[in-house]
Amino acid sequence: MKARAMKILMADDDADDRMLAQDALRKSRVLNELVCVEDGEQLLAYLRREPPFEDAERPGFILLDLNMPKKDGREALEEIKADPSLRRIPIVVLTTSKAEEDLLRSYDLGAASFITKPVTFEGLVELMKTLGRYWIELVELPET
Repeated sequence: MKARAMKILMADDDADDRMLAQDALRKSRVLNELVCVEDGEQLLAYLRREPPFEDAERPGFILLDLNMPKKDGREALEEIKADPSLRRIPIVVLTTSKAEEDLLRSYDLGAASFITKPVTFEGLVELMKTLGRYWIELVELPET
């Protein structure tokens, strides 16, 4: 299988989590670029190419935290899946939440996967390696 060149878009308000994800992606040898935004409002602005994201490339998939300020991940997920121009972008919920309600609601709103954030850096590296292999090498995604 050949890896595709695609951006991975991560929406997470925690700067440490974003930095760890970048490091884990590098260490897992997934070469795709990880672009980060800090909340649901920035996520939607990025996807809609609104300022300051006018030159943004459509991501291959989104890593979405649920608990963020301004517009949380649940609201952003619902808006993305309601938008015909965005709904085909796969969204992987990556959150600290272990609540059954969040799991069920995420899938009801159209999430492709729900993953609880690993507690160790090694676990995050393994997760990034697995996500890279699955979403970049194996899955057939629609053309943008």
